[in-house]
Amino acid sequence: MNENINFYKFMHKQILVVIALFVGTGPGYLFMGYLYTSMVTESLWFILLLIVSMCGFRLYMSFNSEMTIDEKDLWLNKVRLFMFSYFSIWTIMFVTYVTLDDINMHYVGIATQFGSAVVAATILASQKNLVISTVTSLMFPLALYFFLIDTPYSYLLAFFTIVLSGVLLYAAKNTHDYLLKSRYQAYHDHLTTLGNRRYFIELLESSVQKNYDKYTYLLLIDLDYFKTINDTLGHDVGDELLIEVSSRMKSLCRTYGNAVARLGGDEFCVLSREYNTDKECLYEAEIFSKQLLSELKQNYLIDGNNLYISASIGISIINNPKLKASEFLKEADIAMYEAKNKGRDGVIVFNSELCSIIEAKLDIELMLNHAIERGEIFLSYQPQVNVQNKIIGCEVLIRWNNHKLGMIGPDVFIPIAESTGYIVTLGEYILEEALKTLVDWHQKNLGLQQLSINISMRQLLHQGFIKSVTNLFKKYNIAACDTKVIFEITESSTSDDIPKLINIINHLKEYNISFSMDDFGTGYSSLSYLREIPVDELKIDKSFISSLTDTHQALLVKTIIDISKNLNLSIVAEGVEEEYQKDFLSDLDCDLYQGFLFSKSVSKEEFEKLL
Repeated sequence: MNENINFYKFMHKQILVVIALFVGTGPGYLFMGYLYTSMVTESLWFILLLIVSMCGFRLYMSFNSEMTIDEKDLWLNKVRLFMFSYFSIWTIMFVTYVTLDDINMHYVGIATQFGSAVVAATILASQKNLVISTVTSLMFPLALYFFLIDTPYSYLLAFFTIVLSGVLLYAAKNTHDYLLKSRYQAYHDHLTTLGNRRYFIELLESSVQKNYDKYTYLLLIDLDYFKTINDTLGHDVGDELLIEVSSRMKSLCRTYGNAVARLGGDEFCVLSREYNTDKECLYEAEIFSKQLLSELKQNYLIDGNNLYISASIGISIINNPKLKASEFLKEADIAMYEAKNKGRDGVIVFNSELCSIIEAKLDIELMLNHAIERGEIFLSYQPQVNVQNKIIGCEVLIRWNNHKLGMIGPDVFIPIAESTGYIVTLGEYILEEALKTLVDWHQKNLGLQQLSINISMRQLLHQGFIKSVTNLFKKYNIAACDTKVIFEITESSTSDDIPKLINIINHLKEYNISFSMDDFGTGYSSLSYLREIPVDELKIDKSFISSLTDTHQALLVKTIIDISKNLNLSIVAEGVEEEYQKDFLSDLDCDLYQGFLFSKSVSKEEFEKLL
């Protein structure tokens, strides 16, 4: 970053300070002229002071935080010229007074010249070259004056003047170094030494204002699964990984002429150089992004650990000075999260279609927050049958019929509820409504053996979940019911916090709650989870059932069932839609079946009729 960017606002403030100081003390010369001279020189000098002051005030008023960096640099150069000229004005009166016969006027000239030098060293300290030239131009006439007196004491005064000049410049240097250090810390990330969020926003704002007929691309990069590395290997390893990642980014950006910054955590931003057309800009953005992904996926050897990571990248093309920098950052952010939603390790370019999708999600998110109070959320029940087609249990499913959008599938609103945290409130509502239904069926003596309720991992790990469940079980006296309650958890999300998860499951088992692993086979390290997590039931995902005609898939299902039987787990096959699927599963001694072959999910009243 241009060093001067740190001092634009600082120098902007100093203009008024200097004007107020000089215009306020300048009349002192008029008073001296009134007492000792004809006032002609003093009056002309003061008029010159006012003219230069007006120039300085115009410079002050012309500053705008929305100026580009080039425009700010040009403005700062004008300020430097103004400051040097402004301080040099005092030398005019010094030369005038020391040429007079009245020795008292010499004293006035000497005192004001020393004072100007001290003020210059203090106020102009942020500008290294300016303070050197200004202080030197003010102190040199003083040293020369003392030297020309040609007496021993005057030589000593000349020497002291030179020493004082050095002291003033040394003090200015220390102040300058301190300002540089503090500004550096304010604009840079202490871990990676890259620019930070503040730096990048200012750089981006400048680029947006500057590019009226040019194009630049903005990349938002988020490392995939970085939190897992931090949690498993420790923050020290995580920090070293971030340093290595930033080094690779910096090296690649240097090749392309791009700027890179760390926004925080494992999130980085890249801003490109200028391009003449949007097609060229987009092409270069995609080329750079793919090369960056390739660089980031190379092996990292940190503290004896071989680490492999990927990244999700969102791209925004900048060519609209009417939009704020934050808008383009938001666009890149939207694209980046879409890349994560599509499986990570990818690049997505922001466009109007993507914007429409996000706006639709925001509408759903807003309406979802009021769905319960409006009575739009309701439950449906899908039967689970045994090999004789007798209904043994059911799975509780959630449905949402919005007054404005109509029926919205759980595949749409559940991920939104998960990401916003609303799933905790929604899950508690579902649990209570399901338990109410269970009590009602118990009183009607319908003979249902088990009731399965989906529990979000975020809900399960929530600090108030155990208390909420136990309170509801006591409230509805679930212990008196002879129907087994099963909490279904999704296998693909069980990697969040295994020890805590096991502890919660064991605690809830004291209330005769059983646990089922849903969507088995779609996540990671499934066998290790079966070994660690104390589940009682396993649900084979419907994607496996629908592909039983494939020999490999059929063998995989057989293996899953064999392993489950060896672990004494009950087996539920979901998504059974064809008779041959049931026949194949029954030959393997599958326990329960669920799918459209038997029934779709139905209302409470319809399910009672089925029973």
